[in-house]
Amino acid sequence: MDNIELVIFDCDGVLVDTEPVTDVVIAENLTTHGLPIAPDEVHRLFAGGTMAGVRDEAIERGAKLPENWLDQIYNQIFTALRKGVPTYDGLFDLLDALDAKGVKRAIASNGPMKKMAISLTPSGLWDRFAGRIYSGHDHGPKPAPDMLLKIMADAGVGPNETIMIDDMPAGFQAAKATGIRCLAFLADGDQSRANGSGATPVRSMPEVHKALGLPEGNTQSRA
Repeated sequence: MDNIELVIFDCDGVLVDTEPVTDVVIAENLTTHGLPIAPDEVHRLFAGGTMAGVRDEAIERGAKLPENWLDQIYNQIFTALRKGVPTYDGLFDLLDALDAKGVKRAIASNGPMKKMAISLTPSGLWDRFAGRIYSGHDHGPKPAPDMLLKIMADAGVGPNETIMIDDMPAGFQAAKATGIRCLAFLADGDQSRANGSGATPVRSMPEVHKALGLPEGNTQSRA
Protein backbone atom coordinates (compact mmCIF):
# COMPACT_ATOMS: atom_id res chain seq x y z
CA MET A 1 0.00 0.00 0.00
CA ASP A 2 2.55 2.53 -1.17
CA ASN A 3 0.02 5.35 -1.47
CA ILE A 4 -1.05 5.34 2.20
CA GLU A 5 -0.53 8.75 3.80
CA LEU A 6 -2.76 8.36 6.88
CA VAL A 7 -3.49 5.44 9.21
CA ILE A 8 -6.45 5.82 11.57
CA PHE A 9 -6.41 3.52 14.61
CA ASP A 10 -9.29 2.55 16.83
CA CYS A 11 -8.25 2.64 20.49
CA ASP A 12 -9.73 -0.23 22.54
CA GLY A 13 -8.95 -3.60 21.02
CA VAL A 14 -6.36 -2.19 18.60
CA LEU A 15 -3.92 0.00 20.54
CA VAL A 16 -4.67 -1.22 24.06
CA ASP A 17 -6.35 -4.41 25.23
CA THR A 18 -8.90 -2.74 27.51
CA GLU A 19 -11.95 -4.76 26.56
CA PRO A 20 -11.44 -7.73 28.94
CA VAL A 21 -11.23 -5.26 31.82
CA THR A 22 -14.24 -3.18 30.81
CA ASP A 23 -16.33 -6.27 30.04
CA VAL A 24 -15.86 -7.50 33.62
CA VAL A 25 -16.67 -4.10 35.12
CA ILE A 26 -19.84 -3.71 33.04
CA ALA A 27 -20.96 -7.28 33.74
CA GLU A 28 -20.55 -6.87 37.49
CA ASN A 29 -22.30 -3.50 37.46
CA LEU A 30 -25.30 -4.63 35.41
CA THR A 31 -25.66 -7.74 37.55
CA THR A 32 -25.98 -5.56 40.66
CA HIS A 33 -28.68 -3.58 38.86
CA GLY A 34 -30.90 -6.53 38.08
CA LEU A 35 -29.45 -7.81 34.79
CA PRO A 36 -27.29 -10.88 35.46
CA ILE A 37 -24.85 -11.08 32.58
CA ALA A 38 -21.43 -12.63 31.95
CA PRO A 39 -18.42 -10.69 30.60
CA ASP A 40 -18.40 -12.64 27.33
CA GLU A 41 -22.05 -11.74 26.75
CA VAL A 42 -21.25 -8.07 27.47
CA HIS A 43 -18.54 -8.27 24.83
CA ARG A 44 -20.84 -9.91 22.29
CA LEU A 45 -23.63 -7.39 22.82
CA PHE A 46 -21.81 -4.12 23.38
CA ALA A 47 -18.20 -4.16 22.14
CA GLY A 48 -17.46 -1.28 19.78
CA GLY A 49 -20.51 0.74 20.78
CA THR A 50 -21.03 3.63 23.19
CA MET A 51 -21.74 3.46 26.90
CA ALA A 52 -25.00 5.30 26.28
CA GLY A 53 -25.90 2.44 23.96
CA VAL A 54 -25.05 -0.06 26.69
CA ARG A 55 -27.33 1.84 29.09
CA ASP A 56 -30.26 1.90 26.66
CA GLU A 57 -29.95 -1.78 25.74
CA ALA A 58 -29.51 -2.84 29.37
CA ILE A 59 -32.67 -0.99 30.36
CA GLU A 60 -34.52 -2.70 27.48
CA ARG A 61 -33.34 -6.04 28.91
CA GLY A 62 -34.61 -5.23 32.40
CA ALA A 63 -31.78 -3.47 34.20
CA LYS A 64 -32.84 -0.87 36.76
CA LEU A 65 -30.23 1.82 36.23
CA PRO A 66 -30.00 5.09 38.17
CA GLU A 67 -30.07 8.41 36.37
CA ASN A 68 -26.38 8.92 37.04
CA TRP A 69 -25.44 5.47 35.72
CA LEU A 70 -23.11 6.78 33.02
CA ASP A 71 -21.06 8.66 35.60
CA GLN A 72 -21.11 5.62 37.84
CA ILE A 73 -19.92 3.12 35.22
CA TYR A 74 -17.23 5.41 33.84
CA ASN A 75 -15.83 5.95 37.34
CA GLN A 76 -15.69 2.19 37.86
CA ILE A 77 -14.05 1.62 34.46
CA PHE A 78 -11.51 4.39 35.00
CA THR A 79 -10.56 2.93 38.38
CA ALA A 80 -9.94 -0.47 36.77
CA LEU A 81 -7.99 0.96 33.81
CA ARG A 82 -5.67 2.97 36.06
CA LYS A 83 -4.22 -0.34 37.19
CA GLY A 84 -2.71 -0.63 33.70
CA VAL A 85 -3.61 -2.33 30.42
CA PRO A 86 -1.32 -4.01 27.87
CA THR A 87 -0.65 -2.92 24.32
CA TYR A 88 -0.53 -5.38 21.43
CA ASP A 89 2.72 -7.08 20.46
CA GLY A 90 4.43 -5.25 17.59
CA LEU A 91 2.48 -2.00 17.94
CA PHE A 92 5.43 0.25 18.70
CA ASP A 93 7.47 -1.22 15.89
CA LEU A 94 4.55 -0.47 13.58
CA LEU A 95 4.38 3.14 14.78
CA ASP A 96 8.13 3.52 14.32
CA ALA A 97 7.87 2.16 10.77
CA LEU A 98 5.02 4.59 9.95
CA ASP A 99 7.06 7.48 11.35
CA ALA A 100 10.07 6.44 9.28
CA LYS A 101 7.95 6.59 6.12
CA GLY A 102 6.33 9.90 7.09
CA VAL A 103 2.85 8.38 7.30
CA LYS A 104 0.41 10.40 9.41
CA ARG A 105 -1.62 8.65 12.09
CA ALA A 106 -4.59 9.37 14.33
CA ILE A 107 -6.97 7.71 16.76
CA ALA A 108 -10.73 7.46 16.20
CA SER A 109 -12.53 6.03 19.23
CA ASN A 110 -16.13 5.93 20.39
CA GLY A 111 -14.85 6.27 23.95
CA PRO A 112 -14.48 9.60 25.79
CA MET A 113 -11.18 11.48 25.86
CA LYS A 114 -10.81 10.95 29.62
CA LYS A 115 -10.94 7.19 29.19
CA MET A 116 -8.32 7.29 26.43
CA ALA A 117 -6.06 9.51 28.54
CA ILE A 118 -6.20 6.94 31.33
CA SER A 119 -5.66 3.87 29.14
CA LEU A 120 -3.05 5.35 26.77
CA THR A 121 -0.86 7.39 29.12
CA PRO A 122 1.05 4.60 30.94
CA SER A 123 2.47 3.18 27.69
CA GLY A 124 3.29 6.61 26.24
CA LEU A 125 0.67 6.35 23.50
CA TRP A 126 -1.26 9.41 24.72
CA ASP A 127 1.80 11.61 24.16
CA ARG A 128 2.72 9.85 20.94
CA PHE A 129 -0.68 10.61 19.38
CA ALA A 130 -1.06 14.04 21.01
CA GLY A 131 -3.17 16.40 18.91
CA ARG A 132 -4.43 13.53 16.75
CA ILE A 133 -6.82 11.84 19.16
CA TYR A 134 -10.53 12.01 18.28
CA SER A 135 -13.56 10.88 20.29
CA GLY A 136 -17.01 10.02 19.06
CA HIS A 137 -18.31 12.03 22.02
CA ASP A 138 -17.03 15.13 20.23
CA HIS A 139 -17.32 14.24 16.54
CA GLY A 140 -20.09 11.65 16.33
CA PRO A 141 -19.61 7.93 17.09
CA LYS A 142 -18.89 5.20 14.58
CA PRO A 143 -20.54 3.76 12.49
CA ALA A 144 -21.35 7.30 11.35
CA PRO A 145 -18.56 8.61 9.07
CA ASP A 146 -18.30 12.08 10.63
CA MET A 147 -15.29 11.43 12.87
CA LEU A 148 -13.26 9.85 10.06
CA LEU A 149 -14.15 12.69 7.70
CA LYS A 150 -12.97 15.18 10.34
CA ILE A 151 -9.67 13.36 10.78
CA MET A 152 -8.99 13.26 7.05
CA ALA A 153 -9.89 16.94 6.67
CA ASP A 154 -7.54 17.90 9.51
CA ALA A 155 -4.75 15.80 7.99
CA GLY A 156 -5.35 17.08 4.47
CA VAL A 157 -5.63 13.52 3.16
CA GLY A 158 -8.29 11.92 0.97
CA PRO A 159 -10.00 8.51 1.26
CA ASN A 160 -7.73 6.88 -1.33
CA GLU A 161 -4.67 7.66 0.82
CA THR A 162 -6.21 6.57 4.13
CA ILE A 163 -6.61 3.24 5.88
CA MET A 164 -8.52 2.40 9.08
CA ILE A 165 -7.55 -0.27 11.60
CA ASP A 166 -10.49 -1.30 13.80
CA ASP A 167 -11.64 -4.41 15.63
CA MET A 168 -15.41 -3.93 15.59
CA PRO A 169 -18.23 -3.74 13.00
CA ALA A 170 -18.99 -0.11 13.89
CA GLY A 171 -15.50 0.79 12.70
CA PHE A 172 -15.72 -1.36 9.59
CA GLN A 173 -19.01 0.30 8.69
CA ALA A 174 -17.64 3.79 9.30
CA ALA A 175 -14.68 3.08 7.04
CA LYS A 176 -16.95 1.72 4.32
CA ALA A 177 -19.25 4.74 4.58
CA THR A 178 -16.23 7.03 4.29
CA GLY A 179 -14.78 5.21 1.30
CA ILE A 180 -11.52 4.21 2.95
CA ARG A 181 -9.87 0.82 3.16
CA CYS A 182 -10.07 -1.02 6.46
CA LEU A 183 -8.09 -3.71 8.25
CA ALA A 184 -10.21 -5.76 10.66
CA PHE A 185 -7.91 -6.36 13.64
CA LEU A 186 -9.15 -9.68 15.03
CA ALA A 187 -6.68 -10.55 17.78
CA ASP A 188 -9.25 -12.90 19.34
CA GLY A 189 -9.47 -14.89 16.09
CA ASP A 190 -13.20 -14.25 15.58
CA GLN A 191 -13.28 -13.58 11.83
CA SER A 192 -17.08 -13.65 11.77
CA ARG A 193 -17.11 -9.99 12.92
CA ALA A 194 -15.65 -8.96 9.59
CA ASN A 195 -17.91 -11.07 7.38
CA GLY A 196 -19.51 -8.97 4.66
CA SER A 197 -17.83 -5.79 5.90
CA GLY A 198 -15.32 -5.35 3.10
CA ALA A 199 -12.55 -5.12 5.71
CA THR A 200 -9.42 -7.26 5.36
CA PRO A 201 -8.93 -9.54 8.40
CA VAL A 202 -5.60 -9.42 10.26
CA ARG A 203 -4.89 -11.14 13.57
CA SER A 204 -1.69 -9.49 14.80
CA MET A 205 0.47 -6.41 14.40
CA PRO A 206 2.98 -8.35 12.26
CA GLU A 207 0.10 -9.08 9.87
CA VAL A 208 -0.70 -5.34 9.85
CA HIS A 209 2.97 -4.66 8.97
CA LYS A 210 2.69 -7.09 6.08
CA ALA A 211 -0.63 -5.68 4.87
CA LEU A 212 0.85 -2.17 4.83
CA GLY A 213 4.07 -3.31 3.18
CA LEU A 214 6.17 -2.39 6.22
CA PRO A 215 9.04 -4.33 7.84
CA GLU A 216 7.96 -6.46 10.78
CA GLY A 217 10.81 -5.69 13.19
CA ASN A 218 10.39 -6.84 16.80
CA THR A 219 7.06 -7.71 18.38
CA GLN A 220 7.37 -6.55 21.96
CA SER A 221 4.44 -5.11 23.89
CA ARG A 222 4.52 -2.50 26.63
CA ALA A 223 2.38 -2.59 29.74
